[in-house]
Amino acid sequence: AIADGDLIATSVLSGNRNFEGRISPDVRANYLASPPLVVAYALAGDMNIDLTTEPLGQDKDGNDVFLKDIWPTQKEIAELVERTVTREAFQSKYADVFKGDELWRGVEVTGGETYDWPASSTYIQNPPYFQGMSKEPGTISNIEGARVLAVLGDMVTTDHISPAGSFKDTTPAGKYLVERQVPVREFNSYGSRRGNHEVMMRGTFANIRIKNEMLDGVEGGYTKGPDGQQTTIFDAAMAHQEAGTPLVVFGGEQYGAGSSRDWAAKGTSLLGVKAVIAESFERIHRSNLVGMGVIPFEFTGGDTRKTLGLTGEETVSIKGLDTIEPQQNVPCEITCADGTVKEIMLKCRIDTAIEIEYIEHGGVLHYVLRNLAKTA
Repeated sequence: AIADGDLIATSVLSGNRNFEGRISPDVRANYLASPPLVVAYALAGDMNIDLTTEPLGQDKDGNDVFLKDIWPTQKEIAELVERTVTREAFQSKYADVFKGDELWRGVEVTGGETYDWPASSTYIQNPPYFQGMSKEPGTISNIEGARVLAVLGDMVTTDHISPAGSFKDTTPAGKYLVERQVPVREFNSYGSRRGNHEVMMRGTFANIRIKNEMLDGVEGGYTKGPDGQQTTIFDAAMAHQEAGTPLVVFGGEQYGAGSSRDWAAKGTSLLGVKAVIAESFERIHRSNLVGMGVIPFEFTGGDTRKTLGLTGEETVSIKGLDTIEPQQNVPCEITCADGTVKEIMLKCRIDTAIEIEYIEHGGVLHYVLRNLAKTA
């Protein structure tokens, strides 16, 4: 009914995440509220209500019942807490907290000091961050002939970039699990499978509400592949990786807003994105991108994806990175499909000297590992 009527369904929740599609793929608008207000809105069954003046419903005698009638007093709350929050309850709950339940105790282990990364696991896989890693760090190279993976708007959140909710069997992540004989009822969520980079890569930029401006009127994790045809962002990224083509992502204001989700940067890096060019960045996500070896850039001089008329069919080259300094402006050439070239300046948001070292190492993980190896 929601899809057929093109309805904007809403939810009220008492958690700490109200991202689009988080509660359900069919729920677009999500509001945060205290637990009692969640109950109140559930009783009312309508978001278009003023809880301070309108009744939630009627009692058995037909009398209006208002929020103030059911709201507990401080005395009632204190009495309930005193009856239920007891020392004995904590002791019984946490006496064997490290022992685990029967399912946990029944997990078969091989022993040893390191994890053996079973290939059959669809929850935990050995991530490829250190594959092909050299003993010494490299240098920062210019970005030449990069293709555009996505052109995104303002306030793209980390949940748009790396959703944590459920997914269908028609998505790249769903197909990956189906190929490994995982039934749909056991898919769980992106968040629960964050230990498997194969799932999380396929979920990057796959939020059902993300809008890639390279495509008209399309929601979800789609883009144009190397052949110019619509495909999933994951499949396009893998095709570009196979061809050895670097990728960039364009964004608007406050790119990476929301929670400090590490997979929003990890997934971006694993897809082969070398740079994100936006009007501005959320503070933590900018830092996370640098930590994963992805260079953030900001437009300068009033340029934006809109003023430049970007369609996503351009190729992008960024110079001056071999001698980069923190927050330095660097030249960027954007070559359009018709061969015309737009020359602009970008502000490199590598903000500190240590972040330059992170990028030289390929990311903070490589930086730490190499330093540990030196002291071993």
